[in-house]
Amino acid sequence: MESIYVTKPFLPPLEEFTEYLEQLWQTGILTHNGPLLHQFERELQDYFNLKHVVCVSNGTIAIQLAIKALKLKGEIITTPFTFIATADAILWEKCTPVFVDIDRNTLNISPEQIERNITDKTVGILAVHVFGNPCNVSEIDSIACRHNLKVIYDGAHAMGVNIDGKTVFSYGDISTVSFHATKLLQTFEGGAVITTNEDIANRLRRLRFFGYEGRTITDEGFNGKMTEVSAAMGLVNLKYLDDVISRRKVLYDKYLSLLSTCQKVCFQKIDSHSFNYSYFPVIFEAEEKLLQAEKCLNESNIFPKRYFYPSLNTLEFFPLKGHTPNSERIAKTILCLPLYDSMREDTVEMIAHIIADVV
Repeated sequence: MESIYVTKPFLPPLEEFTEYLEQLWQTGILTHNGPLLHQFERELQDYFNLKHVVCVSNGTIAIQLAIKALKLKGEIITTPFTFIATADAILWEKCTPVFVDIDRNTLNISPEQIERNITDKTVGILAVHVFGNPCNVSEIDSIACRHNLKVIYDGAHAMGVNIDGKTVFSYGDISTVSFHATKLLQTFEGGAVITTNEDIANRLRRLRFFGYEGRTITDEGFNGKMTEVSAAMGLVNLKYLDDVISRRKVLYDKYLSLLSTCQKVCFQKIDSHSFNYSYFPVIFEAEEKLLQAEKCLNESNIFPKRYFYPSLNTLEFFPLKGHTPNSERIAKTILCLPLYDSMREDTVEMIAHIIADVV
């Protein structure tokens, strides 16, 4: 039996990708501000209806660039229920992550806990749209305004998500997104930093290329460039993004219909009008049941993923631990089931039946 993994990259028709590679061979430009990069950034700007999209080498570098562009030095409030890259980027930029608890229903950072943990050392908020589920952006932005803080939204999973018809990336000071191979829009590796502020956008462009502005070094940057090959893949895949999301919704809804009668599992609370169906997480009553389900699935050559485990505040190298009972409990009991556009509906049925049998 073919192995079923938690996700699988969307790959466009090869001939469409090779058309862009032929352009690349003609220009001889492989990286740094090439014509395909410029075209990809313009098309993303059109897709988001925003003016400033700065493409970079990956989603982690995007977060680092965001922190550096905003000149943050001090404590940054963030969530422990996220991929390690979110908090690592804070450490790499010599700031201190302050972990606060999450809402146990949406799985996103709790605005109430953000405000409760603000001190005179707090310089910013780094919130995550977990599994593509938007944070309470209006409340977070309001808190930031009251306390004069900067806001970065880690939207690694949030490609294609809108709130009231407006891209989720239009909130806060800066948003970031990942174009990693496993994401809805993949460029092999890649990411972008998005802002509505022109001055910040210009600084981001300098920072991604060693601080250069023209031929003069004016800032302390580093190497965050996206290659032309990655931009080419992005250009092809962007055309298929809405279709990919639509297909994933069908599979997500099928999972939900099959598992919603199981009283011993629960699901992330979402708004179907502001979601992109990046993942299908299931929350079990206890870790023992999760491990049993994972074992049964693995025996059938099905490999889900424990996103996100462990809760980051429990890792020893983070200086401030925080009191986060919701995050710690959910991190031990949540399992993301396989979900990707080319997945068959009978595979969803098989996985759902295995989960149902376990619980």
